[in-house]
Amino acid sequence: MAAAGPSVDVAGWVEEFACGFARIAGRFRRREPRLQARSFLLGVLSDVDTRSCWQLAEQSGDTSPQAMQRLLGEAVWDADAVRDDVRGYVIDAIGDPDGVLILDDTGDLKSGLYTVGVQRQYTGTAGRIENAQVSVFLAYATPAGRALIDRAVYLPVSWTDDSARCAAAGIPDDITFATKITLGRRMLARALDAGVPAAWATADEFYGGDRKLRRDLQGCRLGYVLAVAKSHRVNVGGLHGTARGDTIAATLSRKAWNRYSAGDGAKGRRDYDWAWVAVLPPTDEATGFHWLLIRRRITDGELAFYRCYSPTRVALPTLVRVAGTRWAVECCFQNAKGAVGLDQHQVRRWDSWHRYTTLVMLAAAILTAIAATERRRPAEPGLIPLTVIEIRRLFAKLITTSTRPVAFYLAWSRWRRIHQARARASHHRTRGDTDHQPSST
Repeated sequence: MAAAGPSVDVAGWVEEFACGFARIAGRFRRREPRLQARSFLLGVLSDVDTRSCWQLAEQSGDTSPQAMQRLLGEAVWDADAVRDDVRGYVIDAIGDPDGVLILDDTGDLKSGLYTVGVQRQYTGTAGRIENAQVSVFLAYATPAGRALIDRAVYLPVSWTDDSARCAAAGIPDDITFATKITLGRRMLARALDAGVPAAWATADEFYGGDRKLRRDLQGCRLGYVLAVAKSHRVNVGGLHGTARGDTIAATLSRKAWNRYSAGDGAKGRRDYDWAWVAVLPPTDEATGFHWLLIRRRITDGELAFYRCYSPTRVALPTLVRVAGTRWAVECCFQNAKGAVGLDQHQVRRWDSWHRYTTLVMLAAAILTAIAATERRRPAEPGLIPLTVIEIRRLFAKLITTSTRPVAFYLAWSRWRRIHQARARASHHRTRGDTDHQPSST
């Protein structure tokens, strides 16, 4: 491996971390949880194997996980207020008037029955019905970067109809059943009420097919490019009138199609053929411009459909750009899970889930801010720009790595083994397995 000189601004990265933490520090009135929150962030940015309280506590130099558990549990602080701070930090780092808000949900496979929101349900993460926890997120994307800015855990009816189960998980009494679409609509409203600079919204067809969501966005005069099913019906006037999307696509001539890139992906340009057809909206919908956008894959002709709206007239490449931006939320999930452990929480209760998830969102946002700054530096020949994943690796090696006495690591090993032995004994007692009961002598 050839030697290389310094190519990153380590001091700048440390300063960016300090700026990110400063945005939320005032939410912790007491010094102990404030310092613990800082340790939590440094821990999830480190090279720990998993982001459990045990490993984060060991990484931070604690002698037990109790302080880290208190941070996510009993400590007094408002996770929703911190969420608002995270959103403001993201806007300061990558905000753009032409930004795009992106709704999507993601699932984490779980065992057991007691983690908040868990039941057998479909999750796109596995592509099938599994025992899982599903959460809805709102992402924000601009040319400078993308980050998650809001979150909500989905509670199935099996949870909201079971008051005892909700109480055991610490779910507030005023929380009632809400669909994933309703959760998404609330997050969009929060973002727009907070003045997030955005001109567009996008989402997959699960959300795009909801008329109320589309009307929310029209009411805010926010443009949208929302995926819809091929069976989605629109009124295009003329001979066709109201028809399915795939029926309309079949009538288009060769001249109706235009080849554009939906943006660069991991393997280069994402080129497709695109067509658009003006739509006549219902008389009670907002004025503006409405279209059906159709994407055709070059290799096999597979079609995808989008319901589009803009308060002002825009060109086809603009709609294509917004449609292509939807993949940014998948990158947010990949980065947040792969870099800082969004899916590695080992918490069961309502408050703990919101606290863990919100702090992890801030850690991911700090990486996004660093990446945006790095992209403004002169490019180095023969190198791709630093990715969020690579920045996290370097951050761990250059900033969070620490060496402690051998006795510290041995003490943690002993602590883990004692608690694992107790857990094993408890498991055998539950099963009534007397052969594995601990000796009384």
